Amino acid sequence: MEEDGLSVDDLFNQCVFRQDERDMLLKAIRIVKPEYQPRLNMHTSKCSSLLVQDFYSEVLQSQVFCYQRTYLLTSWHMGKLDQRIQWQKILLQALRESKMILAKSNTRDYRLNLYPYLCLLEDKEYVDIMIQSVANLPPSGESLKILARDLGNRVFTKYCVRQKHQNQTVEKLGSIYNAYTDLLAKDTKVYDVLPREQWWKLEMEQSSGPTLQGGETSWPYIVTLELGTYMVDMMVKNLKINSDILNPAYDRKLIPILYHMYTFRSTRQVGFIKPHPILTQMQQEAMETKLTFDSYVMPMLCPPVPWTSVKFGAYLLTPTKLMRTVDGATQHEELLEKCQNLHAIYDSLNQLGNCAWKINKPLLDIIISIFNDRGSDKLDIPPPLSEAPKIPHFNPQDHSYTASEKAHMKRQVINAKKKCSEMHSLRMDALYKLSIANHMRDEIFWFPHNMDFRGRTYPCPPYFNHLGSDVTRAILVFAEGKLLGPKGLDWLKIHLVNLTGLKKRSSLQGRLEYANTIMEDILDSADNPLNGRKWWMNADEPWQALACCMEIANAVRSPDPAQFISHFPVHQDGSCNGLQHYAALGRDVIGATSVNLMPCDVPQDVYSGVAQQVEELRARDAESGLKIAQVLEGFISRKVVKQTVMTVVYGVTRYGGRLQIEKRLKEIDEFPKEFVWDASHYLVRQVFNALKEMFTGTREIQDWLTESARLISKSGHTVQWVTPLGLPIIQPYHRTRNQVVSLTLRQTPDTVKQKNAFPPNFIHSLDSTHMMLTSLHCYSSGLTFVSVHDCFWTHALTVDTMNKVCREQFVALHSQPILQELSNFLLYKYCTGVLWVMLIIHFHCTFFVSLTIVTA
Repeated sequence: MEEDGLSVDDLFNQCVFRQDERDMLLKAIRIVKPEYQPRLNMHTSKCSSLLVQDFYSEVLQSQVFCYQRTYLLTSWHMGKLDQRIQWQKILLQALRESKMILAKSNTRDYRLNLYPYLCLLEDKEYVDIMIQSVANLPPSGESLKILARDLGNRVFTKYCVRQKHQNQTVEKLGSIYNAYTDLLAKDTKVYDVLPREQWWKLEMEQSSGPTLQGGETSWPYIVTLELGTYMVDMMVKNLKINSDILNPAYDRKLIPILYHMYTFRSTRQVGFIKPHPILTQMQQEAMETKLTFDSYVMPMLCPPVPWTSVKFGAYLLTPTKLMRTVDGATQHEELLEKCQNLHAIYDSLNQLGNCAWKINKPLLDIIISIFNDRGSDKLDIPPPLSEAPKIPHFNPQDHSYTASEKAHMKRQVINAKKKCSEMHSLRMDALYKLSIANHMRDEIFWFPHNMDFRGRTYPCPPYFNHLGSDVTRAILVFAEGKLLGPKGLDWLKIHLVNLTGLKKRSSLQGRLEYANTIMEDILDSADNPLNGRKWWMNADEPWQALACCMEIANAVRSPDPAQFISHFPVHQDGSCNGLQHYAALGRDVIGATSVNLMPCDVPQDVYSGVAQQVEELRARDAESGLKIAQVLEGFISRKVVKQTVMTVVYGVTRYGGRLQIEKRLKEIDEFPKEFVWDASHYLVRQVFNALKEMFTGTREIQDWLTESARLISKSGHTVQWVTPLGLPIIQPYHRTRNQVVSLTLRQTPDTVKQKNAFPPNFIHSLDSTHMMLTSLHCYSSGLTFVSVHDCFWTHALTVDTMNKVCREQFVALHSQPILQELSNFLLYKYCTGVLWVMLIIHFHCTFFVSLTIVTA
């Protein structure tokens, strides 16, 4: 070992141990070196990013955690389906017969032999996975690829959990986790380590036994896909139902419940699995329903395991990726595993995941009552299918109809079926969310977080979380309560006005004064939400507005509002966040003023500013006699231009912008519909012109990023960069081509997607960096903090502190030479040979000219 440059310590730091392997190794080494004690690497090196060096050098005081005793959730069952037992028997028999055939098959060809993967679990576990997928299949069907991937991933997840039991990992994990949560729950304990460091310390103290990290090896994407496809094929072939189960008039015969068909997605033909209408009808009309959820799609009933490495964190048993990636992409994991220090990323995700939540029960009860009645389109509560339009029936062979009448009736049938399908999807989505919320109504729970390839963070549970709709957000409140303090009630009132969508151009004081003038409506909404004046129903976010009304009512009716304990999250939203980053990158004073980066007496509204500038351009053209400009008089509003202004920073084209404006114009009843096409063409040009005048540096920076990505992808490379916090990012847009000779897949960059996506993805990565910086410094200040991308949430008591941290970290981020560092990275990474000449010319002729303007 010494001759090869290895030390005994390397064995203990780099090997993955199972069961008692580590103890046996240590015992063997002590035969030769009786006093030997492993020196373990605790992974406590400081983060290299200048932005967080001060943060890691400070003494961090822990948050106060005082939570109820919790447990791990496995799955949730409600009711039974009549056919389940019969289908289980059929699938079990089919699986066993199939395995016998596979065990005897010749494996000398290049095809993947699935037999070993069908022996990892009990046969019944495979069957349960298949039955559950049938119950969750939407009436419109599902892509074969997506369905197969989900089935394969579920098998992999169960296999990983089983391995942890067999390797005795679960016992050790439980011991360390119990010690970790005991430390979190001690409200008098002050310690100077982060959750990640605390976990590492506990893991080093309990080093005996199996290794917790590094033992899992992800299956290749093709394995999970092939395994899932095999299971889908088994379901299609073997699952059948009596044709007369709903209508005895039919001839009794067995028919398949699933059909494999083909459909077109864009120009590609894809496989599709669709349930038989009889199965759909049977599930919809059943007296009892069954909702089965895997544990990893539910909120956790205990704090998440802190992220300590790329492959370890979030759930206790379920394997979870730090970074979400597109199917089959491996370059992201390879890049992350090469990174020596992602501590700031881990700590930010841990901060977000350690926020505890509970259900706003009074509001949930109101929502469920409307859901169980007939729903409400106005309040975003999907109605049941009984409210759907009836599908017209006609005989296509009936000669009494003309050809045009038949075509018209066919369109009516198609539209009615589409509407029914959409209503069912929305209804089931709401059912999932409300059922989970109702199940959690008396619990305290957590949302573990991970991120996408740009660094944007997301809760891992997909159905129910604070990134959801107005309904979902309204029924979530912080589990930890804090005093309102001297200004908390004012912030609740300002927050309520923000939720209504009114007073966008008013100052904070103006919004507060407006809230005080409508206190009667606020209190009436809280007391009589469904039978009073219903003021809250006209808000932009009605359910969150109602929840805020109830909180304000409880506070003002308390003996001392300043001492009122509030669990309510108050939001602070960015002002067109993408343009804020572009304005800061370009040191664009005019643009910065319009997106509130400069001090102003009243908040600026960039959407109203653009609308006003477009109106001035329209008036000038109208005076010159331009017909379409004259038609548009009185129709140019903030709402018409908002979506285009918001998305232009994320790469929307003029074509996409025209479609957005066309949709807004069609929503205006008074606008003459014959002019929609010309008006949308005219307005999208004027919006782009207005933005070009207001944000002079933005377009130049966008063009530089786009052209850089074009040159890089044309040379056969994918675009890659590193965020200011050291997170490596690579764009996953490829064209996949089969190479028959080598039997491998060769991936070449998709030039169009690479160049179009680089500007918005780069801005998203800066946005996530700012959020992470804010998260870390809010942690050190003792704040509860969560985010919905550029919208930050905290208690009413700590809004001012959070705002201060947010501004300080934005300034700190943009005090770094971001564009210069990006240029240096791209030159170093890609500039070789011919590309070197092309990029050197491009960077020096375009970027550094712009940089001179930027830094002036």
